[in-house]
Amino acid sequence: MTADDALLAATALHAGFQAVVTVVVYPALRDLPEDAWAAGHAAHSRRISVLVVPVYALVVLACGWLLYDAAATSWGGVIAVGGNALALATTAFVAAPTHGRLGRQGPRPELLARLLLADRVRLLAVLVALVGATV
Repeated sequence: MTADDALLAATALHAGFQAVVTVVVYPALRDLPEDAWAAGHAAHSRRISVLVVPVYALVVLACGWLLYDAAATSWGGVIAVGGNALALATTAFVAAPTHGRLGRQGPRPELLARLLLADRVRLLAVLVALVGATV
């Protein structure tokens, strides 16, 4: 396996994961009745971390390998690393803190809108990364 192969595999996994979150998970979370919000959001937070940690770890390792192997780094690789980095940064600096506020303050419309926007940014970023990883 090469660094390019690892990046493609990790990015494809990341894109599939993010697509499921965007199309299935977040709409279900958004549609929770207010009286079920606290329990539903807490359950989501516990369950999603079981997937987020290994997927993001694989993405970081693959990106790091590609950057370490400078001879393997192409424009497509740079785009893939950048798209993955944007998705991870959006999680760290927007989605995760917003989840924290949603857990404390409940399903306030402005927080849900912020979370859904961050989610769309992540999906777009990882799809761009996937295109980069395939070229």
